[in-house]
Amino acid sequence: MKTQEVSFYTELGVKLSGLPGRQLQNMFEGMADGSIKAFYVCGENPANSDPDSRHVEHCLDRVEFMIAQDLFLTETARFADVVFPAAAWAEGDGTFSNSERRVSRVRKAVDPPGQAKPDWWIVRELARRMGHDWAADTPRRIWDEEIAPLTPQMAGITYRRLEGDGLQWPVPTLDHPGTTCLHRNGEFTCGLGVFKPVEFRPPAELPDEEFPLVLTTGRRLPIYHTHTQTSRSQGIPDLLPEDYLEINPADAGPRGIEFGDVVEAATRRGQIKVKAWVTDRVPPGTVFVTFHFRDTNANWLTNPAYDPVCGTPEFKACAVEIKKAA
Repeated sequence: MKTQEVSFYTELGVKLSGLPGRQLQNMFEGMADGSIKAFYVCGENPANSDPDSRHVEHCLDRVEFMIAQDLFLTETARFADVVFPAAAWAEGDGTFSNSERRVSRVRKAVDPPGQAKPDWWIVRELARRMGHDWAADTPRRIWDEEIAPLTPQMAGITYRRLEGDGLQWPVPTLDHPGTTCLHRNGEFTCGLGVFKPVEFRPPAELPDEEFPLVLTTGRRLPIYHTHTQTSRSQGIPDLLPEDYLEINPADAGPRGIEFGDVVEAATRRGQIKVKAWVTDRVPPGTVFVTFHFRDTNANWLTNPAYDPVCGTPEFKACAVEIKKAA
C-alpha cells in the first residue's frame, strides 16, 4: 500500500510532512547533494562508525550548518559549527529502557563538569530560545506528563512506580504489574508469527583478482564502539593499545606476512596500515579488523551499500587485498 503524505503545520508555522524521515545513509546523500542544509547529531560519531569514512567526512564538511551534542569533542563533533556539551549518564536523573523492555530509574551520582548539561535540558532550552515554552521542566515531569501519556505501552508507568527494579512494558494501566514475558502460548502479541521467504542475494561487492579477500568487521571485548569513552577510561587502553588485522595462515603465507608485521589493507574506498595477527580464528579468504581506532578504522575501507528495507550498511563484507607494508 502506498504511503499517503499528510502535511501539517506546527504552532510556529513550519510545514512538516507525515512521511517517515530519511535514514542516516540517505541523510549523507542529502548533505552531499545540498538538499539537507543542517544536521543535528546527538551522542553519535558517524565519522568513525559509518562506512566509507572519507565520504562521510566530505558530507559533514559540506553541510551548511551542523550541531553536535556530545560528551567529548569526537571526530564528528570537530565538523560542527556549534557543540552542545552534554552530561554523561551518571551526571543526571532520568530513565533507561533496556533490551528486555525494562524501564529503570537513573539517579545522578555526580554533577556534570563545566558547562555540560543533561540532554533534556539542552533540547528544552533550544526550544525555548526558538519561541516554544515546554511546561515539563524535570525528568519526572517529562516522563509523567509527556512520555507516558503519549506511549500506550508505557501508560501505566509513573516515576513513582519505577522505584526498585523498574517495570517491563507493556504496562497499559496504573495497576498493571508489567509484562515479564511478552510472547506466550506459541503466539506473538499480534497473533501467530508470519514468515516470509526471501531469495539469497550476495554482497554488493564480491572478491575479484584485484581484491581477492573478504573484509569483515566487528568489535573487541575491552573497547566500546568508536572508543570515545573507553579510550579515556583509566586502564582500558592498556588492555588493547592498538588494533590488529586477523588473517588466516593460508592467506598470510603466500603474501610473506608473519605475526606482528605491518600490513596494508586496501579496498576501492581507501587503505589503512595495521599490524597482522596470523590466526586460524578467521577462515581462509577472510580478514577481520575493527572500527575502534581512528587510524586503523575498518570504516576507511567498508562499502556504503545498505539494505533497502532497514537501511543497515553492509559492514560485514567487502572486497580487500592485504600486502606486507614497505
